[in-house]
Amino acid sequence: MSIRSQVLKGILEGCILAVIKRETVYGYELAMKLQKEGLTVSEGSIYPLLLRLQKEHLIYGEMKKSPNGPNRKYYYLTPDGEEALQEFRDHWQEIRTPIDQLLEKRDEHENR
Repeated sequence: MSIRSQVLKGILEGCILAVIKRETVYGYELAMKLQKEGLTVSEGSIYPLLLRLQKEHLIYGEMKKSPNGPNRKYYYLTPDGEEALQEFRDHWQEIRTPIDQLLEKRDEHENR
């Protein structure tokens, strides 16, 4: 598994919660929205995460008619999901700054 895959796996849950908070989506649509943001994630990776997030009561799914094709399961954030997303944001801010600083220092050293 590549380093990029390992890092993405660790943050994907928070990214999924953030997308669902902005708007109700179904699985394939979620994959496309993540891809639009530069995060290429296969549907095969997304659906197990959606199932786990449902089991943890962070999201819930509701079947709805599709304007074209079969019914789709749309996902919504629960109050626990809102709380988990806020925790993710807080933790992201805690680690983002020191990591950015560490990487910048490394770059400064290489430029000498």
